[in-house]
Amino acid sequence: MVDQQQPAAGAAVRQSLVVDAPQERAFAVFTEGLSSWWPMDTHVIGGKPVADLVVEPRAGGRWFERAQDGSECDWGRVVDWDPPQRVVLTWEISADWRPDPSIRTEIEVRFHAEDERRTRVELEHRGLEAFGEQADQMRQVFDSEGGWRMLLGRYAEAADAA
Repeated sequence: MVDQQQPAAGAAVRQSLVVDAPQERAFAVFTEGLSSWWPMDTHVIGGKPVADLVVEPRAGGRWFERAQDGSECDWGRVVDWDPPQRVVLTWEISADWRPDPSIRTEIEVRFHAEDERRTRVELEHRGLEAFGEQADQMRQVFDSEGGWRMLLGRYAEAADAA
């Protein structure tokens, strides 16, 4: 179950959940296994059928979608790579769902081992003021049933099954 926390004045969306997976596996499913839980039929931006989603495992790396034809569409960059505790990614996608490196928000995901088999995952999507007049609208989208709540629910199912 995803726990919601009220964001501060449209600046961030915060969610957390506990998955039935050790910390290392929880981290790996979120990063290396993104294609196993992200809805590639509805939540992509390149306009072509997607074959894979990639997070390059290093600070300075990219995260992107790779289409079936081999073309790539960037979503952002890896700011911090600290397995299995933390990953920080930029989200460089405009409010009309197009790549736009001038819009830069951050997604920080922390993985806290609760015991040997369970991990608390805390996600914060912050810096939404980068969307300007559309910041509140985008906060609502990211915090909606079709946003991070749904995505983290799918992630939890994949982590639990891994």
